[in-house]
Formats: sequence, structure tokens, C-alpha cells
Amino acid sequence: MENRTLLEVKNLVTAFRSDGEKTIAVNNVSFTLNRGETIGIVGESGSGKSVTSLSVMRLIPNPPGEITGGEILFHGENGVVDLTKISEKEMRSYRGNEIAMIFQEPMTSLNPVYTCGDQVAEAIILHQKLSKKEARLKTIELFTKVELPRPDIMFDTYPHQISGGQKQRVMIAMAMSCNPSILIADEPTTALDVTVQRTILELMMQLQQEHDMGIMFITHDLGVIAELADKVVVMYKGKIVEQGSVTDIFMNPQHPYTKGLLACRPPLNRRLHWLPTVSDFMLIDENGVIRETHKSVAEVTDSLVISAEETAKKHDKLYKQEPILQIRNLKTYFPISKGVFGNAKEYVKAVDDVSFDVYPGETLGLVGESGCGKTTLGRTILKLVEPTDGQIIFEGKDITNLSVKEMREYRKEMQIIFQDPYSSLNPRITIGEAIMEPMRVHKVFHSDKERKARVMELLRRVDLPEQYFYRYPHEFSGGQRQRICIARSLALNPKFIICDESVSALDVSVQAQVLNLLNELKEEFKFTYIFISHDLSVVKFMSDKMLVMQEGQIKEMGLADDIYANPKTEYTKTLINAIPKGEIDDINKSLQKKKDRRSSIVE
Repeated sequence: MENRTLLEVKNLVTAFRSDGEKTIAVNNVSFTLNRGETIGIVGESGSGKSVTSLSVMRLIPNPPGEITGGEILFHGENGVVDLTKISEKEMRSYRGNEIAMIFQEPMTSLNPVYTCGDQVAEAIILHQKLSKKEARLKTIELFTKVELPRPDIMFDTYPHQISGGQKQRVMIAMAMSCNPSILIADEPTTALDVTVQRTILELMMQLQQEHDMGIMFITHDLGVIAELADKVVVMYKGKIVEQGSVTDIFMNPQHPYTKGLLACRPPLNRRLHWLPTVSDFMLIDENGVIRETHKSVAEVTDSLVISAEETAKKHDKLYKQEPILQIRNLKTYFPISKGVFGNAKEYVKAVDDVSFDVYPGETLGLVGESGCGKTTLGRTILKLVEPTDGQIIFEGKDITNLSVKEMREYRKEMQIIFQDPYSSLNPRITIGEAIMEPMRVHKVFHSDKERKARVMELLRRVDLPEQYFYRYPHEFSGGQRQRICIARSLALNPKFIICDESVSALDVSVQAQVLNLLNELKEEFKFTYIFISHDLSVVKFMSDKMLVMQEGQIKEMGLADDIYANPKTEYTKTLINAIPKGEIDDINKSLQKKKDRRSSIVE
């Protein structure tokens, strides 16, 4: 019988040295990958997932990193090779040729000064020794296979000229250019819309079928893993805490950390008071020892369900009020070409005749794919982008045509939490100063002593220690930085906050904590939110009402539960169907598809 083993990782240890201290990032990790198989490696940021994949590729920077133990056995046509024992020159013949990798952020993986085609052709010329002309034809063929539009034109296009999904397809074409035996995909869909994510996952499965390759798929999202993987490896603090078949892990998780990861993704079929987090299943004492709560996923989630009666009662009270915000026929157009006399001839209609109301204490969800106009709408409401036409009425006053000076007073009442917390924080000032800054601008309190006391109170409220006041943004994790931005948005006691993709870059476990925090703060301070996201499951959990946007217009509007249960438009149905649900029926369908594909390969 044919040996289908491709890769054996045995007792792998990877360590980093910094300031004389040694940190073990991957600790005694072992797993096997076979031909035609997908192994999903899951865990939060810092769990060791990416370092494991970089170790397999021998891409750990040395110094400060080093593989200090274990074996990485690659089973190729020429026998079994331990990749930890060969020279860098020998490793180059395996890297890209036998083992290819797709990285999380395609923009940083692609060179901005070369065209997309040149970068893929370079790998083909290097490994397959083809001429430039042959490499160009092969690249265009690959671009066709990964369904890039106008492949011949795409060859001469630069990375900044295409969308995130298209950049990721270029990376897949590059990875597949030498027909590798193993494809390592490190968070390849994290920043993508659910619909784009779905097409990328289907493309990878199709390519796997054609080439019978093994895939190592690294992610923090168990919903994605459910639809893709055969086996699952769960990592926590550098170690494997659980591994098994995808059905075993989802049907009967054993480790409390796995239970936490499964439970913290927002459910679609019911409404919860708050999202479960890892701490509901495991507690860590001061010595780092894990204490299990011995609760099942069902026990925890069942105890948090909100009844339909409770929701109806809340909505009845909510929608009897006068709206805090009224949007009437709002338009935001951007000129893209001009005539002879400088007049605009063509426009991008980013927001096109949009009308809706937002009520005090409501969370209004705004969902749609990238480019649908969600973010522009949010910024137009806050007058960060000037509207082309229409009205923005806040607390009964039309603020559409207010000057910058007049609008400054309203900035206290209307705040925004941006998608990328790092780029919205000044790297040169401490986070205490960053939170205090808007209070100084708006002359809140009489002295910095009073302002500092308020900052300390806000840090405590978003579950950050007071000593963080003196630290800089680069010293924090993504989840901590988002908490800092939330604290800053609260500094002026606003009535209305726009959350613009404020959890999209976070691990699902950290995302659950931040969503719970936003809901707690809403109850405590009586905020009104507009919550913008491309993730319909997150929007449904957070929202009372939901707007579905496409091409600058509202395609559907109504109660979040009603839209999910009975979508009226094909576009909304597509968004809902694209969500990785992680339910056992979906897993069984996915496994059956794979079985059918493998049967067709054997035949």
C-alpha cells in the first residue's frame, strides 16, 4: 500500500533569546500530515501556531530564534529528509518547491515595486528553470486557475492596485507555481470578508484535490477549521493541549481551552446575554496552573440564552422613543474623473441616498462586504467626510452644514472606535496621555490631576491595570490596544459611538471579551452604538436592528434576528451562507465532499 505520509513533526522545540532570557515558543510539538489531508492548527495569538509553521519552513530568524530540539521529517520522492539537519542551501530547494507558504498579510508579502506577475514568474524561473516568456505564460495560466479577473492585465498590475482578496489569490498562485506537496496557510483569510473568505477556502480545497497535496491551515477561528480540516491540533502557550479528528474535537472537546475556543464565537441560531470566554472553562492560578471548571460548551451557552419574549420587550421599549440620530437621503460621492474645466464627470457613489433612524440605547448593525460604503457612511455621519447631499440630524438638530468649529462641540457627544487600534494611537506618547488628550482639547475637568484620575478610572473599567498609564502602544497586544481605544472614546462621556470593524483583527477569544465589554459599557453609560462589520455573526450578536449595505445603498433593513431567520435579498442570503458556522452537519457535509474528491482522484 502506498505510504501517504508527507510530514512528521516530532517533539519540535523552538526557542527565542532576548536580553539573556530564553523563551520557548514551541514546546515538544508532534503531529503528522498526509497527502490530500488538511490539518488545522488553532489557538490564540502567542500560542505558537505561526512559529510552528515557520519552523517547518526553516524561516525562524537566527538570532534571536532557533530550533533547539526535535525532528521535521519530510517524505519526498528521494526518501525521508530531516529538514532540521540540512544546510540552508539544501533547504532552498525544498522551500517553495516542495513546501510552499501563504502568509497572513499579502500586502507585506508582496514587493510593492514589482508587478504581481513578475513576482510569481520569479519563483517559476528560479525553481523550474523556464525562460521569461515561458514563465509569463505559466503565470497567466496560474492567474486563470485562481480566478483572477483579466489574468494578462493582472500580470502587469502592482499589488496596491488590487483588493485584499485578489492579493491573496496572487499569493496562492505563487505558492502553487511549483506544484508543492505541502501548502502551509498561515491565517490566510483573517482580514477578508466572509464571502471572499469562502471563495479562497473553496479555491484551496479545489487545488488540493487536483494536486493531492497536504495542507497545514493555521487560524484562531474554529468555524473556518470545521469546514476545511480533517484533523485539528489545538495549541496553547507553545504546547499541543488536544488533537484529533475534526468531528471528535467539535463533538466532544476534552480540554477546557478547546471548549472555550468553540464557545466564544457568536452563535447564529439564538441570542445570548454575553459571549462565553475561555475563562468560563478554565481558570489559571498565580502559579500558572490550569484549573478546569468541568462545564460543557452546551451547559455554559444554554445558561446565557435570551428568550424571544425578553428581546421583544426590550425592543418595544426601545422603539417608543424619539430617535437620537436621523439620516435622510444621505449621499457621499467621490469624483474619479474631471472634464476640461475641472468639473467632475464621474463619481464613486460610496453612500447613495441612504435613510434610517437610530434610537437611544440601540445598537444598529451595519454589515456588508469591503467597498460597500459602511465605513464611509460612518465617517460621513461624524462629519469626518463631508456629505454630498442629504441630512444628518443629531438630537433634533441638523448638523449637516455645521462648520469645523461648530462641529467641535458635537465631537464630545459623538465618538468612533477605529478598526486598527495601533494606527489610531500615537506611538510617541504614552497611552495615559493619549486618553487624556481629548479631555484637554475639550476642557473637561479643571486640571491634569483630575484628568489623570479619570484616566485611571477608565483603565480599570476596561480591565487594564493603572500602571499601564505610563506605557507606549507598542508594548501592548492587539486586544489590549483596542481596550485602550475604547477607554479613549469614553473619556468625553459621549452619547453615541461608531464602532468601525473594531474587533475584526482580533482572535475570536479576545473578540468575545471586547464585545462583552462594549455591551457592559453600553448598559452602564447608556450609549447608543452603530456597529460596523463584514462579519454578520458578530453584527447579529451585537445588534438590535441591522442594515445590509451593497454598493453604497441599503439593500435590507430590519430586526437582526428577523433578517437572519428570513433574509429578503439574494445578497443577504449569500452573506449568511458564507459564514463558517462550525456545526456538525456542515462538518459532515465537508468531510463527505472531501471523500468524494479523493475517490475521484483514485479512479
